[in-house]
Amino acid sequence: MQPEKIQYIEMTIDHYQEVIGVWQQTEHMMLRDADSRESIARYLERNPGLSFVAIIDNKVIGAILVGTDGRRGYVQHLAVLSQYRGQSIGKTLVDKAIHALLAQGIGKSHLFVSVDNHQAERFYGKHGWFERDEVRMYSFNATESENT
Repeated sequence: MQPEKIQYIEMTIDHYQEVIGVWQQTEHMMLRDADSRESIARYLERNPGLSFVAIIDNKVIGAILVGTDGRRGYVQHLAVLSQYRGQSIGKTLVDKAIHALLAQGIGKSHLFVSVDNHQAERFYGKHGWFERDEVRMYSFNATESENT
């Protein structure tokens, strides 16, 4: 039996419905209001050529959402449907994003992993990413704050 042919292409907003479906099926994926169609459309527009989807038979089976602030790259969401894991699809998506960032002169990237997502920790560690413990993430949401 022939292995299925995987295509890797730049993510567009036209992929949104399938991509959000992949993310929703992924354990430990933390989705928020910022993952709405409108927010993702703005993100892709501001970060062209950095996010990718993996497609088999015209179906999105994996995706990576990546952006930059001009200094560092940021992997926001990486997911591959469970039945397609173990085929280097996630690694290929990461590699494509990292090479796209390098083409823009961005050599260092960061990502966030849920503290209970040990599978992701193992995946990223295996591929050369390392945990940082000298920084702590803080968030502020001006749309929900009474202090604005």
